[in-house]
Amino acid sequence: MTTKKTNLSDYNPDMIPSGKNFNIGIVVSEWNPTITNSLLDGAYSTLVDLGVERNNITVEHVPGSFELPTGAKLMLKYGKYDAIICLGCVIQGETRHFDFICDAVANAIAQLAIDENKPVIFGVLTTNDMQQAIERSGGKHGNKGVEAAVTALKMAALKERIKQSEKK
Repeated sequence: MTTKKTNLSDYNPDMIPSGKNFNIGIVVSEWNPTITNSLLDGAYSTLVDLGVERNNITVEHVPGSFELPTGAKLMLKYGKYDAIICLGCVIQGETRHFDFICDAVANAIAQLAIDENKPVIFGVLTTNDMQQAIERSGGKHGNKGVEAAVTALKMAALKERIKQSEKK
């Protein structure tokens, strides 16, 4: 599927579970702040638009994308969250550092979700250049933060549905 003219953040609000009863944590990287702040704005406003109370959204900052899994784990350990959204941006450079960071962060976030039995959402841009990051953090391809917020609510609702069906 081509993304040249596609806004990947379009969604039908009628198809998204209400966030009214959910507590959502957001951990966001301070590295590439122009991009990560746009991702945060997209995620936060989408959560509010979909019914999450502002006082049920907690935002924590970490130095870089590599620290996102640790920030998420701390939020899960010391808070009561239905889902955690991890937001960051890693832009390809001239060394293999990009590959190591992207791989480590993606694997750690996935493993954390499995280990903690809670949705931990990967909202990290891994782009070739700054222009691609801009296009995916509120530009022509949408905002990955919006997508992460929608995913968090869908996964939190899935967990709740499964949990309720187990009680029957």
